[in-house]
Amino acid sequence: MPLNVWILVAAQALAMCTAPFIVFIGSIHGRLLAPSPELATLPVGLVVVGTVLAIKPATWLMERTGRKPVMLLGAFAGAVAGLLGALAAWTVNFPLLCAAAVVGGTGLAVVHQYRFAAMESVSPDMAGSAAARVLLGGLVAAWLGPEVALAGGGEQADHPFMGGWLALSAVQVLAMVVLVVGYRASGEHVRTAAVGGGRSMAAILRQPVIWAAISAAAVGYAIMSFIMTATPLSMTEIADHQLEDAKWVIQIHIMAMYLPSLVSGWLIRVVGIPRMMGLGLLAYLGCVLLAFSGITFHHYLSALILLGIGWNFLFVGGTTLLPQGYRDEERFRVQGLNDLMVFGSQATAALSAGAVLAAFEWTGLLLIAVPFLILHGVLMAVWLMSRRVSTESAE
Repeated sequence: MPLNVWILVAAQALAMCTAPFIVFIGSIHGRLLAPSPELATLPVGLVVVGTVLAIKPATWLMERTGRKPVMLLGAFAGAVAGLLGALAAWTVNFPLLCAAAVVGGTGLAVVHQYRFAAMESVSPDMAGSAAARVLLGGLVAAWLGPEVALAGGGEQADHPFMGGWLALSAVQVLAMVVLVVGYRASGEHVRTAAVGGGRSMAAILRQPVIWAAISAAAVGYAIMSFIMTATPLSMTEIADHQLEDAKWVIQIHIMAMYLPSLVSGWLIRVVGIPRMMGLGLLAYLGCVLLAFSGITFHHYLSALILLGIGWNFLFVGGTTLLPQGYRDEERFRVQGLNDLMVFGSQATAALSAGAVLAAFEWTGLLLIAVPFLILHGVLMAVWLMSRRVSTESAE
């Protein structure tokens, strides 16, 4: 793999820390500061809101200034989020905590573009492997984010989680250093094109392959976020598990999200994207069945491991499939639309998780995920049928 890909792996390991950091302590810190229990998960959901709001501006800037300056801006936003979170802890201010989550989400919008930058740094046949390799940086983030969150004493400190927020800011500054020193725009293998070139968005969206790719990532991310956001509260408030147990489940879950990236690029080349997505759907179904069957520590752990594996297979599969539906000059528009739909779905899922958990409890929340799995299966079927018709027509 080119140096750019490895630099993006390292930067992802640091900059992506914001996600597991807030997933782990966002609802817990929110519970300490929020005026009512129903708002406890709001900071976790607002991270994704920040991501959605920043996607179009980030891709617009990348199209005009290149990827590197915007990557640095994203890491800077992550550092600012850490400072805002620390100030929220110091002043016991829930709105400030929510602001930190939104700003952290804007930084993550840029981090999510790393996978496309990696794909553009290699030949097309290696695109899936490059995207999967960058996601490996999430393995480090999965461990580092929750550990950083507990820096300075965590919930037991005089100002709960303030030290963790400050440590998160330092990690983001380190990500900026890695990008400044290592990333080279000259390593991107794409043809230059006029801004706004290519087909209309309506013409692009008439392709079933686009909808199959977007739904793989959007449904995968939404269901993963929906279940993962509710898990710490379900474990500590409903099932009476310890905070440390919830930390382990979230850490191992996020590792399960990224560890398959060691083989998912190879798996795409061996079994193909459709079978890869099918395996992802089966993993999600297994997650729902396991989580539905009990609330012991091992039920949560096993279900969240399957949730992570299913997310990886659907997300990597959808990311690898997406370029089949656009040309070089269309890439920023389509990538921006893809991430807007993916993280818009995730935001809706994360924001609703707390209310759904309170209203329908854990088992009801799990059942709500099933129709969305069916939806992606239908969109996949439409794409595969259209591909078969195109192949037969060509013959």
